[in-house]
Amino acid sequence: MSSWNPEANPEAVLEPEKSTINAVRIAGPLAAIVGALALVEITSGVLQGYYTPILTDIARHFSVHDADTNWLEASQLMLSALCVPVLAKIGDLYGHRRVLIGTTAATALASFGLAFAPTFWTFLVAWALQGAYAVWLPLEVALIYLAARQAVAGRRSAGENQISDEVPALTRKAAGLLVAALEAGVIAGALVSGEVAQVASMRVTLLIPALVVTACLVAVVVLLPKDTKPELAAAVSEYSAGSVEGAGAGAGAGAGAGTDNADARLGRVDVVGVVLLTLSLALLMSGLVLVRSTGVGSPWPWLLLLSAVALVVPFVRHERSHPEPIIDVKLLAERSMWPIQLTAGLFGVSVLGAQAPLSTFARTNPDEVGYGLGLTSASVSYIIGLYVITMLIGALLFAPVSRRFTPRVALIMASSLVALGYLMFLPFHGSLLQTMINMGIAGLGSGALVAALPAAAASAAPPTRTGMATGLTNTTKTIGGAIASAVFGVALFAGVSEAAVSSGETAAPLSGYMTVWALCGITAAICALLLTRVPKDSFTSVRES
Repeated sequence: MSSWNPEANPEAVLEPEKSTINAVRIAGPLAAIVGALALVEITSGVLQGYYTPILTDIARHFSVHDADTNWLEASQLMLSALCVPVLAKIGDLYGHRRVLIGTTAATALASFGLAFAPTFWTFLVAWALQGAYAVWLPLEVALIYLAARQAVAGRRSAGENQISDEVPALTRKAAGLLVAALEAGVIAGALVSGEVAQVASMRVTLLIPALVVTACLVAVVVLLPKDTKPELAAAVSEYSAGSVEGAGAGAGAGAGAGTDNADARLGRVDVVGVVLLTLSLALLMSGLVLVRSTGVGSPWPWLLLLSAVALVVPFVRHERSHPEPIIDVKLLAERSMWPIQLTAGLFGVSVLGAQAPLSTFARTNPDEVGYGLGLTSASVSYIIGLYVITMLIGALLFAPVSRRFTPRVALIMASSLVALGYLMFLPFHGSLLQTMINMGIAGLGSGALVAALPAAAASAAPPTRTGMATGLTNTTKTIGGAIASAVFGVALFAGVSEAAVSSGETAAPLSGYMTVWALCGITAAICALLLTRVPKDSFTSVRES
């Protein structure tokens, strides 16, 4: 290990990354993997951007209130929260490529289900199942992280610390490229849907993303290198050896022998943990649904919410005692990890939960209700396009800002931008220009966080927990988004009278939108404060044990 003290000289932590990042490029097999995964992220972006401009059209198609579109997001995010840790763990066990192919096929089937759904409830089920794509980015980061370890394995003579710093630097750079592909897909999806919805039927409009996912499935099968089990076995061998030099000396034997017993070393899926987590999240969602339908005065939703919280206790106890938990709570409790995961959960409130309210606010006619922007689906897609472009810029700036300062400082800056952007909505929401400025500021911070959080989690985790750690960032983010979507659905429906609903009034009250913006800004500000608790030299070197 290095002899310098980062606490005494924080700037010194930058030097190893500066040297390696200038000397090493994403090339060869690693570049091929990143290129194939970029196609997956473009598809993910299409799914994330395509539906948002037409949420109001979907609500009209099924004759539901604007606030009910939040339940679409809540259901999909909650299912994603359930399946991401399970699928990430399965990826660690049996190969990330296999899980990526399986979830892509499931997403394609669900996307076709959306196009042919006869009722809002069947549409809701298909929408939830489509959430399997949430595990794509964690799987991709795990693939890249393991590939990066192999890419630098032949240069161990350059020094253990230098190589350790090189792996997270490569992962962050590749993650930035993937997020750039993601945002390009979001822009394309938003622009296309806004135009298509004005000239085509709803079924034709919804068929387009289904065809895109199907094409992505073919591309993954053909272009992505074969199963990553050898890379996983090498990482397991390296982890078991207890040192970088030992793994380097025995990499060949470790890869061969480790393939046969990797499953035994890593254990099996934690079924009890999955059941407890599922029950807790199901009770949580049920309680929030009852708040919407019965009101805050009823005791039943609060009973369900308390039951969901109570289940956390046996879940944590089980996970702490299980040799291969679905969520490693011991790892989660470490000083360098828990702020990242909690930040991801709070970040989900704005980056995931606020999508539907933004769309419906922009489509609300100010001539009828006194607020809103009165835009068409095509015009909304341009707002989304601007937001996504700023996210792209933020994602690409994360790596150089991290080198100039530290990853920790870059994360604090990104969270602060998200907080500023959403809090500016409180006084400034009366025009298109104000909305675009607010979303642009929030987008810069959001893009950096999307790129940074999985890579930061991977750096803080041991080699055999990269899939779990990166998957956990998406799990906590989607749980935060799901809870926020349900809460926002309640807030946007509050104050709407039965007479208004019966007469066909679908607009949500302005007070509901103010609540949404305030919660998004406050949670982002809390993220910035949490990240100040992270050690100054966090996320600048790979963890070896």
